Amino acid sequence: MSVERGFERTVPSAGSPRRVAEILRPELASLATEIVDEIRATIPVYARLLDGPCGKSIRAGVEYAIKVFVEQLADPAASKEQSHQVHHRLGQNEMREGRSLDTVQSAYRVGARVSWRRIMGVGRRSGLSSPVVAQLADAMLAFMDELASVALDGYLEAKARTAGALEMWRRRLLDLVLQQPAAPAKAIGDLAQLTGWTVPETASPIAVQPMTVAHLRRPVTLDPELLFELEGAQPRIVVPGAVDSAGLATLQAALPDHRLSLGPCVLLGRLGDSLRWARAALTLADRGRVTPRRVLRAEDHLADLLVNSDAVLVDVLRSRLFAPLAGMTDKQQERLLETLRAWLDSQGNIVEIADRLQIHPQTVRYRMRQLQATLGDRLRDPAARFEMELVLRQTAPRRPAAGPWPGPFLSPEVLPSPRRSPQWTTQN
Repeated sequence: MSVERGFERTVPSAGSPRRVAEILRPELASLATEIVDEIRATIPVYARLLDGPCGKSIRAGVEYAIKVFVEQLADPAASKEQSHQVHHRLGQNEMREGRSLDTVQSAYRVGARVSWRRIMGVGRRSGLSSPVVAQLADAMLAFMDELASVALDGYLEAKARTAGALEMWRRRLLDLVLQQPAAPAKAIGDLAQLTGWTVPETASPIAVQPMTVAHLRRPVTLDPELLFELEGAQPRIVVPGAVDSAGLATLQAALPDHRLSLGPCVLLGRLGDSLRWARAALTLADRGRVTPRRVLRAEDHLADLLVNSDAVLVDVLRSRLFAPLAGMTDKQQERLLETLRAWLDSQGNIVEIADRLQIHPQTVRYRMRQLQATLGDRLRDPAARFEMELVLRQTAPRRPAAGPWPGPFLSPEVLPSPRRSPQWTTQN
């Protein structure tokens, strides 16, 4: 923000920014002294500090700030970069010395108040019009607010980089990037800057599941590019970009007692969804619906995740589709539904079905005649076949929750699961 803002249209030549700068230059040294004295008098913690080495740096910061303000009045193109650097470091030093943030901000408020008071007096003595004095005071207050904001950034950055605070801020950043709905990009960027984390365009979440209690006593060190929380109820990691084989191997070595479920690499705003899918894959593995490997990839099980996303709804659909089988025993139901799933998967090829189930082709034909007699037109209806395949994709369905509808006639346990040790048989 230029301190010249507001002058160019309303101020006559006698009150031009350059002329005002000339009026203020002789005041700089005494104004800096007055600000420092006021800080000493009104903020007790600084009374002792201003007489030592710390006082020299504070005084230098005050003098340089008001000098830059006046230079910008005369030349709006004058750089404020060095002044910002000075006050950024000042904020950092204040935090490292253990002074509170409120104390730092109070010092800037004192500087703004004393500067405003001086401008009022100089304006009256120099015959500047009231509008010019008011605009000048507004510009000074805005400039001091800007410097206070720069010092605040330095203070928070230094605080974030202390051991305990850095860990706290990184956990907060992790929560923020996984937030649903997505957090504002600016909020993520500001916090990432404090912690030294480079915000990626895409990232991959990893849901972590302890497999033993040993992890509770074992410290874990991960790459600082990763955001992670491993001690909570739902441990998770965020990896910038995609997880490559080398990175995955490193994580497995660092977390030998954990199962890792990788969510798809997505844009940062969809990271929360991707983590939800990764956690759902862990749940499916726990229930035997997908193979419980040491490393799971949610994108390899998207159909399973979709089908199992609403188990109660699938149970209702199952009850409606297979109502004609209600009078059969559980064993009969299991055999027929196992055959039906193979029939759907192989598009009706009897030989392939027999090979899949390790039974005689004649047994397949017998079962299919039973299904045709029982289910009838549903086997010829594309929509019904699609719905049946959805239900049968649940390899180990849960029992349905209680609801307002009658309980299903068909126990979920009778639905077929993939055979692990098939044997040839001619049973009916």
